[in-house]
Amino acid sequence: MSAPIPDPALRRLPALDAVRVIGALAVVGHHVGFATGRNTGDAVVGAWLSRLDVGVAVFFVLSGFLLFRPYAHAQATYQRPPAAGRYLWRRATRILPAYWVAVVVCLLVLPQNRDASTADWLRHATLTQIYQHGQLKDGLSQTWSLATEVSFYLLLPVLAVLLLGRRPRPDRVSRIAVASLVVTGVWVALMGLGVLSLGLHTMWLPSSAGWFGAGMALASAHVALRTGTGERWRWLDDLGRAPLACWAIALAALAVATTPVTGPRDLAEPTAAEFGTKLVLYLIVAVMLIVPVAFGPQTRTKSVFDSIVGRWLGRVSYGLFLWHPFVLEGIYLVGDRPEFTGDPLGIFVLTVAGGLVLASVSYYAVEKPFQRWGSQWPRRKRRSTSESQSKVAVATAAN
Repeated sequence: MSAPIPDPALRRLPALDAVRVIGALAVVGHHVGFATGRNTGDAVVGAWLSRLDVGVAVFFVLSGFLLFRPYAHAQATYQRPPAAGRYLWRRATRILPAYWVAVVVCLLVLPQNRDASTADWLRHATLTQIYQHGQLKDGLSQTWSLATEVSFYLLLPVLAVLLLGRRPRPDRVSRIAVASLVVTGVWVALMGLGVLSLGLHTMWLPSSAGWFGAGMALASAHVALRTGTGERWRWLDDLGRAPLACWAIALAALAVATTPVTGPRDLAEPTAAEFGTKLVLYLIVAVMLIVPVAFGPQTRTKSVFDSIVGRWLGRVSYGLFLWHPFVLEGIYLVGDRPEFTGDPLGIFVLTVAGGLVLASVSYYAVEKPFQRWGSQWPRRKRRSTSESQSKVAVATAAN
């Protein structure tokens, strides 16, 4: 008996792998800018490098889109949603093994981490290092976003029930978008009132709810369009036909973000208004980057994104995210370079090259074997067509 054909609404969108790479490279550029001192020492180049942390927004919107799509499809087609246990197991086997290897190496190898305590090990092992001030160790500073993303993974099955309801209705897109923006808006307002800390609570999930929610809303609209129940969102497909226009809007929003309206470029805390402005501008950048790749017809642009190189880079992008700070630290340690010095372009090339080497080892030695293992649980002799489709959809969400 032949395998069931995946529903068109759930078919994999491999071109999005390249978007994940763009996000990873942006994060690398941001960290290189800080390490070389250009974020604050150069009026023009430093301004752009300092705002390349927009890659985090790209990650979060993309995660919201990919992970929520199976839930939106199940609701739109009166099928069972993905089983929570299986979904969480797949997320765990996708994210944790490679992450734990990076934690062990960074805490053991980097001399700056020689004073790591048992509590430091436990916090990083459990991804709870963002819930107290100053707990991010060297080589692992970027993992604050992973800790935030994991909290989203844990809540997603519950959020799907709360936001979708039981009856398929196209206006769920608006409900999701509004709800997520309200959460972030209230959170930022509490920062402005001094109830929450701008040095700590900016890393917690509610701060990024608008980004995840935007991805979830896009996923709901995408499913509605592909199942013929969301004609009102046809403009997203029309927008997807104009990638250059979308990317011009993204670039313009990022250009605005390089100005003082988004706050300081160093580690100083922004005001709540500056932080909120940054969230909005980054949201525009991420959405305008993703829409032309996820929506609209097949184009030459998507074909380029869907190339063999693009797919491979997408597979190892998680490893690049995990390992590039370790490589960056190593460049300065081995070369005995003074802090906040160096050519940003040269350091960026070295960091990406070294990061891709370690990312490749991570993918083939750790990530891929664990993904295979994760996909085999729970074993079932018989699966219904809907369950098989859900499996395909959740596999698409490997991030």
